[in-house]
Amino acid sequence: GVKKGGTRAVLEFIRVHPEVRALGTEPHFFDRNYHRGLEWYRSLMPRTLDSQITVEKTPSYFVTKEAPRRIFNMSRDTKLIVVVRNPVTRAISDYTQTLSKKPDIPTFEGLTFRNRSLGLVDTSWNAIRIGMYAVHLQSWLQYFPLSQIHFVSGEKLITDPAGEMGKVQDFLGIKRVITDKHFYFNKTKGFPCLKKSESSGLPRCLGKSKGRTHVQIDPEVIEQLRDFYRPYNIKFYETVGQDFRWE
Repeated sequence: GVKKGGTRAVLEFIRVHPEVRALGTEPHFFDRNYHRGLEWYRSLMPRTLDSQITVEKTPSYFVTKEAPRRIFNMSRDTKLIVVVRNPVTRAISDYTQTLSKKPDIPTFEGLTFRNRSLGLVDTSWNAIRIGMYAVHLQSWLQYFPLSQIHFVSGEKLITDPAGEMGKVQDFLGIKRVITDKHFYFNKTKGFPCLKKSESSGLPRCLGKSKGRTHVQIDPEVIEQLRDFYRPYNIKFYETVGQDFRWE
């Protein structure tokens, strides 16, 4: 999935399923740690039964050129789950996260445009580039058929977590165990939370770094970004056969 799209939520929700075991941390094997070799990667994985599915999540894989080939070389049968979210909101969320760590970075507007009066968006800025989903998807389709890739809507994950997780379970070929009984809506965070987590019987909400209040952005900038992303979004909808309604 993409950074700030809802990948942590999908991982925490799916690992409640008895047939799924998940690695909690992001291993970054197919981008940063590939040189460590497959045995190193395997050694990180949770112990599983033959009937169980092992899941890991590292959002940067989706935008890493080498990742599709490397994953294909490991196993061409790998099932891929991609969580996507409105690219404009995603960029603001990404910037908000960076700002919390580096308060002295330039403004969002300053980083977004190469030339604002001409409306020239700086596609070399990572926060912008990640949201060009149609571009990144092409690298994956060179190795994997669409039938092996499932797209989760980051928006629906908040408004209908059980529905989105139902589709994920169908895609993985496992019984729909995770249903609306598993969720409650936390008004403070503005996110659904699990009534019971995998490891303890206690309710589980995502950590403090989730659900941050976004930086206020000039509506005109948002409008320009919407225009910029529109052709990429349309191409993405057409490629995957799914309309995410980000307009």
